Amino acid sequence: MRFPHFGRTMAVVGGLVAAVAAGDPSQAMEGSKHLSIAAGLTLKPAFEEIVPMFEREYGATVNVLYGPSQELRRQIENGVPIDVFLPSAAEEIRKLQKKGLTLNGGLRVYAQTSLVLVTSATSQATAVSFHDVLSERGTRVALGDPKSSALGEITATSLVKRDPGYKHRFNVIYAKHSDDVVNLVETGKADVGIVYRADAINNGRVWIVDETPTGTYQAVEFGQAVVWTCRESSRAVAEEFFDFISSPRIQKLLLKYGFDPVSVAE
Repeated sequence: MRFPHFGRTMAVVGGLVAAVAAGDPSQAMEGSKHLSIAAGLTLKPAFEEIVPMFEREYGATVNVLYGPSQELRRQIENGVPIDVFLPSAAEEIRKLQKKGLTLNGGLRVYAQTSLVLVTSATSQATAVSFHDVLSERGTRVALGDPKSSALGEITATSLVKRDPGYKHRFNVIYAKHSDDVVNLVETGKADVGIVYRADAINNGRVWIVDETPTGTYQAVEFGQAVVWTCRESSRAVAEEFFDFISSPRIQKLLLKYGFDPVSVAE
């Protein structure tokens, strides 16, 4: 059984090993271009436009497995057959690189975003800032869980820099990943939440109330790396994919999805 085409993308939340094992990418047709990507959930809206473009222009078949970046990284460590890893935080690639599990030079950054404070799109509350949140002990704040979310790790690091005692300043409600944060805010189970700008910019369920929730801008890097489980036959198409998403026209396209371009070294 082969991997399904991109149009039948798999959302990965737990059973990634079994799902990937069910389709052996080594059985792809000889001579065809095939690429298996593990991508963070934040990338899904942009990739639903970008990946089909790449497939058409390069004659490739791309299979994308979406899921929480920490979970994807652990699955790659365990040998799941993935060619390229594109998490929702470059730090997840650095963790693999430290273990010698990346190829072709390791991490290459192609975009960045930032943390933002959001509230429900239907909320009647007046605009608030992160300073207001810290000042109100009763505020329920949805955050990514640092133990299961790349977003959570970055949020916790940023909050600690501003206020080491932030956990005692308001009512923290942890969520597994960014979409769970959005759900908590949308359903009224949390008053506000902190997510990536890329998670909120085109999300009709929440609206951004503070672009710099920690008081200072913090760039969150998005990068990719060819990982140790990459098939030799996919090395070349992996390089083509990096060149594609680093190209000026795709960098421009990423802007509408809440990402900022970066200078990519030649």
